[in-house]
Amino acid sequence: QVQLVESGGGLVQTGGSLRLSCAASGRILSRSTMAWFRQAPGKEREFVAANRWSGGSTYYADSVKGRFTISRDNAKNTVYLQMDSLKPEDTAVYYCAVDRWGSESYYRKQSYDLWGQGTQVTVSS
Repeated sequence: QVQLVESGGGLVQTGGSLRLSCAASGRILSRSTMAWFRQAPGKEREFVAANRWSGGSTYYADSVKGRFTISRDNAKNTVYLQMDSLKPEDTAVYYCAVDRWGSESYYRKQSYDLWGQGTQVTVSS
């Protein structure tokens, strides 16, 4: 069974940058959607960014557009999230997710069948 392992979280000051990585233990087909979600304490898990169809299309939540960049390396079965200009409201546990069927509903957590264990991102003010 394919497992996802995130890394790269940590503590950073407002305005700083972090790069998250998520490596799959097995092959992820190019038709799969790879995405990032996040969950802050007491809040629902929310969509952050998605990459569909082998890098052809990327999507972002309005709250991170222009600051975060999602990318993927199919040869390494890895997806990345470059986070710049971080704000305290970005503080959350970040999860990578894979939808092996490439659903059009990339923003819905219910579309994803594989999840990582999460990595904490804390932005201090």
